[in-house]
Amino acid sequence: MTTVHEVLKFLFELAPESMKEEWDHVGLQWGHLEAPVHRVLVALDPFQDVLEEAVEQGAELIVAHHPLLFHPVYHVTDEDAVGRVLLRAAETGCAIISMHTNLDAAPGGVNDCLAQALGLEQVQVLSPAGTDGQGRTYGIGRVGTVPQTDLRTFAGKVKTALGCGGVRIADAGRPVRKVAVGGGACGEFTRNAWALGCDTFVTADLKYNGFYDGVDLGMNLIDAGHFPTENLVCAYLQKQLQLRFEALTVEISKRHRDVIAFL
Repeated sequence: MTTVHEVLKFLFELAPESMKEEWDHVGLQWGHLEAPVHRVLVALDPFQDVLEEAVEQGAELIVAHHPLLFHPVYHVTDEDAVGRVLLRAAETGCAIISMHTNLDAAPGGVNDCLAQALGLEQVQVLSPAGTDGQGRTYGIGRVGTVPQTDLRTFAGKVKTALGCGGVRIADAGRPVRKVAVGGGACGEFTRNAWALGCDTFVTADLKYNGFYDGVDLGMNLIDAGHFPTENLVCAYLQKQLQLRFEALTVEISKRHRDVIAFL
């Protein structure tokens, strides 16, 4: 019988804990390591709607990208979202695993999924952090090439490929050919992309000044949203877990959606 510990061990083989950022919290966030698992629900976030979906399906484990426990918790009550999830998880016995920045950095993870979805070729790591046991470079972001086009045409392709409600763009007046991608909030890597000769950077959560800074460098910017640029990894996790644990039922959350909408 598969246990939470066995699933966690496999996930750390895909995205080793050593690949996470120093400030991050990954791994088992709630639950018993030796608890049996028959059904797994995969989602970007371990929010209340995801937990209720897991309970209704009989899933004993949620595998999420974002951590539930990110900041110190001094009180666990039903007065805040994290407390409500923790209390409900305790009542139902549903365990929660987070694979966050280690999955951003790992080969095959968030950023490789994003690069593949946007059709990047000759892909390399945007901000290398090391090599794994197979000699593959890992790190945040990816860089690759696309057939040359203009920014608005490419931004439309990004919107369609990621299922975005909309995208924000800043046009530096350059054709799109060499593209950097950073799933989630990766605006801090704009200069890394510029240093590698990129003309366009696709990421999320860019600030007002970040757009100006990018254009000042001569960099086209596309903000495609946090959820759309990262949610792609759920399909990767579902596939890998199902291949490794054939006896498990592994599904992607059908309820979890991007809360940001465009009029």
